[in-house]
Amino acid sequence: MSLKGRIQEDMKQAMKAGDRDRLKVVRMILAAVKQQEIDRRTELDDTALLQVIEKMVKQRRDSIHQFRQGGREDLAAQEAAEIAVLEHYLPEPLSPAELDRLITEAIAQTGATTMRDMGKVMGELKPRVQGRADMGAVSAAVKARLGA
Repeated sequence: MSLKGRIQEDMKQAMKAGDRDRLKVVRMILAAVKQQEIDRRTELDDTALLQVIEKMVKQRRDSIHQFRQGGREDLAAQEAAEIAVLEHYLPEPLSPAELDRLITEAIAQTGATTMRDMGKVMGELKPRVQGRADMGAVSAAVKARLGA
């Protein structure tokens, strides 16, 4: 079953179970996917769908940071609950050791030696780590390796 089909099934299950919080988040996912499909004029595959979900998670993490700075723990908790539902659809995150191994392989495959080669390394890594690691953290790790 495709990821989109799984999300639609989860929406039905949440409706039947009366789980309003989960239903709200699942509907937000489907609305964001539908918007992307309209914008691109094509149906999203699982990879593109993962990108949409990752973006939603990142937005919520940013919101949590802002809410905590503003002293609104109640809203931060709500965003954290939404992240928990969103992460249910993302693949298993990479461990630090796995990520380190993938970075090493990408650097070896591209022959990268300086910061000028960072784009090549990131281009090699992105499809492998998409949805399984924070791209900001991956970028920082690659910069550290290439001697920034």
